Amino acid sequence: MPDPVVLPLTAERWDDAVAVFGTRGDPARCWCQWFRMRGAGWKGARTASNRAALQVQTDDDPPPGLLAYVDGEPAGWVAVAPRTGYERLRHSPKVVRTVGEVLDDGSIWAVTCFVVRTGFRRRGLAGALLDAAVAFAREHGARVVEGYPVDVASRTSVSSSELFHGSLTLFTGAGFAEVARHGAAGPVVRLAL
Repeated sequence: MPDPVVLPLTAERWDDAVAVFGTRGDPARCWCQWFRMRGAGWKGARTASNRAALQVQTDDDPPPGLLAYVDGEPAGWVAVAPRTGYERLRHSPKVVRTVGEVLDDGSIWAVTCFVVRTGFRRRGLAGALLDAAVAFAREHGARVVEGYPVDVASRTSVSSSELFHGSLTLFTGAGFAEVARHGAAGPVVRLAL
């Protein structure tokens, strides 16, 4: 696979995001909003409102994430933003109890979601997206990047839909270190910049 080109999701690239998120499965329902809501807000969310929310977020500075292109074709997505923008993380026992620091620190960024289109999987695209997400966070003043991957080695089976967090080996391969664990398969990883 040729090296992907990874660019911020801006309003001008919205149609490319639509191609990556597709029309079926979890990405097409969530539109990367699960970490941005919690409780009743998420339970009341619908596909159309999630899609509209991500489209509005393309005007944010910085944008809500990055798109990967392979030979000019939209192929993948990674959500990366200051942790303060993710309501679910700000109230998560997994983060609050295990990280043990101020949750309103805007210099801590989080990588929360990956989407790789069928046809581009198992070709290293998630790794390229993670590397680009770290570089993007650094360029925007992050001092730390966090992730909440799945430790597939600690489970007998993991569905593909659960891997939207990324795998532990993906993050450790990019230099992240495990700093806490919530349950057998729920590590929190960090990379100091």
